[in-house]
Amino acid sequence: MQVAVIGGGYVGLVSGTCLASRGHAVTIVERDAGKVAQIESGNSPIHEEGLDELLSATIGKTLFVTQDIREAVANSDLTLIAVGTPFNGDQIDLSQIESASIEIGKVLKDTERYHVVVVKSTVVPGTTDDLVLPAVEQHSGKTCGTDFGVGMNPEFLREGNAVEDFMNPDRIVIGCNDDQSFTAINELYNSFKSTDKIRCNTTTAEMIKYAANALLATLISYSNEIGNICEKVPGVDTQDVFDGVQLDKRFSPILENGTRIVPQSNTYLRTGCGFGGSCFPKDVNALRVYANQQGVDSAVLDGVIKTNAKQPDTVVKLLHKHYTSLQDVSITVLGLAFKPGTDDIRESPSLTIVNQLLDAGAKVTVFDPHAMEVAASTALSSHSTITYGESVKASIEGAEAIVVATAWPEFETLPAMINGSAPAPLVIDGRRMFAPDSVARYEGVGRGPSV
Repeated sequence: MQVAVIGGGYVGLVSGTCLASRGHAVTIVERDAGKVAQIESGNSPIHEEGLDELLSATIGKTLFVTQDIREAVANSDLTLIAVGTPFNGDQIDLSQIESASIEIGKVLKDTERYHVVVVKSTVVPGTTDDLVLPAVEQHSGKTCGTDFGVGMNPEFLREGNAVEDFMNPDRIVIGCNDDQSFTAINELYNSFKSTDKIRCNTTTAEMIKYAANALLATLISYSNEIGNICEKVPGVDTQDVFDGVQLDKRFSPILENGTRIVPQSNTYLRTGCGFGGSCFPKDVNALRVYANQQGVDSAVLDGVIKTNAKQPDTVVKLLHKHYTSLQDVSITVLGLAFKPGTDDIRESPSLTIVNQLLDAGAKVTVFDPHAMEVAASTALSSHSTITYGESVKASIEGAEAIVVATAWPEFETLPAMINGSAPAPLVIDGRRMFAPDSVARYEGVGRGPSV
């Protein structure tokens, strides 16, 4: 198929590149000239495992990038809208969705063939039918269902695993209100023969995405709340607690041959220092607002956000168990990305921790394998006193305390690096990467006082 993708960000770039690798002719529309040049060179603007390799293999062959939306849409059978939908503090911002829909409508005004407009961005229920559809109709002068179709096809991509998730999806949700649109979207995923496909209306598809992300975020905040309780109970460790919880066969089914299945969802049942990124905080907040607009009390979702907002504080409190004051204490924070495998620092708990340490007067050094450049140029740019380490080893040299805020594999050798040091640095394990006895001085979130 001839496919246009509006937006060369995380969702648009990954989706477009993966579809191009499956044989579709894909043109990504990106307004930023710098990003266009970078993508054309075969280098991804974002850190995502396997993406550079796919870009190099497809760019200029089945994958193209342009700033010209008219050229891309006019020459395509189907357009994916993959623009940003940020939460502005009060509600989800759909301005980019509206703008893209208007531009698509203007192009379709001068085209003859049937075209399907598919929303890939995460949007509140009703957006496709109540905003996208009428905007395209108004600016094209055409009728939906007769001259063009609309659909909603949510993405389920985990940052750091996005290419793998797209190429080997667990489900494909096709939201549409007519057969012709379904046929076109289904053809887009024709090569995914063994994947479960769900057909539903567009509003249900929008709700599926929110419900999925809100559930995962709820599991994390629930796990963190249990961990906070465990910290108050002598001899109790949240790791042991969730090891026991997860052995329930409703979480980890046992096959007839005795083999136990450990689903990936169990990784969300672990205590840490909170969730971040471009999805969970934004989507849970957007769903809360939408629920309230419908007259529904969102007590559970409210609690998810409240618990997550406070979770970085638990890390700083562990430091205060050993230091009455953090003034002039040399502290290294390992990890700035909100999770390993990405350079995304949006809503990262690490940034909250760093800011709290700076406010307390600590001497802060930070290190992240991939997110330091973006952090230094954006979220942390106003802090001139931060030291940026060149490696894990260089970053921890002379540190009185080390905070592990992101579970990068590069940090796994930390115990070996510091054992034997005198004086031994205090390790605050915000991601429970290490065994408590692996270092001389250890504090971990969700771990009660020793008995």
